[in-house]
Amino acid sequence: MKNSRPLRTTRRRFLAGTAGLGAAALFPTVGCKSGETPGASAQLGDSTSERPWFRISLAQWSLHRVLYSGEMDALDFAKAARQDYGIEGVEYVNSFFKEHARDHDYLTQLQTRAADQGVRSLLIMVDGEGNLGAADDRQRAQAVENHHQWIEAAAFLGCHSIRVNAGGEGTREEVARHAAESLHALATYGAPHSISVIVENHGGYSSDGAWLAGVIQRADHPGAGTLPDFGNFRLSGGPDGDVWYDRYQGVAELMPFAKAVSAKTYDFDAEGNETTIDYARMLGIVKAAGYDQWLGVEYEGGRLSEPEGIRATKALLERLR
Repeated sequence: MKNSRPLRTTRRRFLAGTAGLGAAALFPTVGCKSGETPGASAQLGDSTSERPWFRISLAQWSLHRVLYSGEMDALDFAKAARQDYGIEGVEYVNSFFKEHARDHDYLTQLQTRAADQGVRSLLIMVDGEGNLGAADDRQRAQAVENHHQWIEAAAFLGCHSIRVNAGGEGTREEVARHAAESLHALATYGAPHSISVIVENHGGYSSDGAWLAGVIQRADHPGAGTLPDFGNFRLSGGPDGDVWYDRYQGVAELMPFAKAVSAKTYDFDAEGNETTIDYARMLGIVKAAGYDQWLGVEYEGGRLSEPEGIRATKALLERLR
């Protein structure tokens, strides 16, 4: 913004052993926006289906360097997605227009420019609005309220979701309980706006796939779901090195609740393969879960330029699709 570690429980070891195409038996269905029904009839790479089994969108974070530097105006994001990369779905990041959450004129411009390009606005990734898993009741309530404006903005733009974080202080159980309460409250607020509230594995406890899946189940609302990110499974770091959750198991655990998917990339070899992530294996997990909606290109590497990284990610997805 979104490599393995010995896993402790029998359930986790079982899931790890069955991650991939075999996960279809474990995870037969996947959450979708109302009116979007997942279909798993086409196999990975099947060219006989009416359309490719997933569509490709562009996460605004892929262009964060040019946006932060001022080389690109956030209002031109949809135009760049369509004209520079041939991508017809966009995923906004609130950091690039944070002061405009309730600015009707600005949101109208975003909406109009996307429509003019034939680009669909899919979601807003929301950061910096407080910890939904905060231990303090007042802080948690304020964080929930802070997210309301982004639900309203997402509805105005025609999105299906906002992406939030499940951070907080305390034990695993304490943060899980508080985050679930906040997610239920936000999903309840989002329902009349037809906006889902989805959580990305994004550091800390949330990068533990089993923990985050449990939080979504505990939130107990059809509008609460996940945005599995292929790369954000760093649990912690220290002098002895980083501690990582197994990315393939994590995605398999989160896919049953997925309403969007982040196709994170870092670097590529001469054949165009991602060098950190086994993309064929990862897309097999996504396909096995029955997911057939949008995969968001999110290039976060440093060797290639942002345009080169976006094009390389899109080409990899198209080849494997």
